[in-house]
Amino acid sequence: MSKAAHIPEGFKELRRANSPYLSALGPLYAKDEGSGVVIGLRIEEKHLNTRGVAHGGMLVTLADSAMGIVLAAARTPPDPMVTVNLSADFADVARAGDWAEARVDVQKMGKRLAFASCQLWVGEKRILRASGIFARAANVDGGNGSQGVNPTSSSGGTT
Repeated sequence: MSKAAHIPEGFKELRRANSPYLSALGPLYAKDEGSGVVIGLRIEEKHLNTRGVAHGGMLVTLADSAMGIVLAAARTPPDPMVTVNLSADFADVARAGDWAEARVDVQKMGKRLAFASCQLWVGEKRILRASGIFARAANVDGGNGSQGVNPTSSSGGTT
């Protein structure tokens, strides 16, 4: 199996059928680890900028999405979250074929707002750190946004 096709053991595809944007980014993968979930992505040619490394905007999208997915799944019942504020710092690059992992730390879950940080890793190399503030999402139909989110299920959820 080629490096580009190999998915590390324990990761399952995270299907986000209700998100055309994330579907275009991925496929994304998820793995339960300890008390959290790790989100993974194989860096492909489509993710590269003109310098031949992973585009910074794509890496920020991965971190933002991972935080939203993990925060939504951390609520009981699961509840979609939207980004209110996001900051990111780049520490290194990722290249085509690299396996990137997003590891999220939930700092606080309030009634309406949640706070998290995320680090993106390629092997032992940290390539990005990000922090975000997220708010409970309201459904477009006026509901409270509850749609059930299970990051490791094939149906996925919403962020």
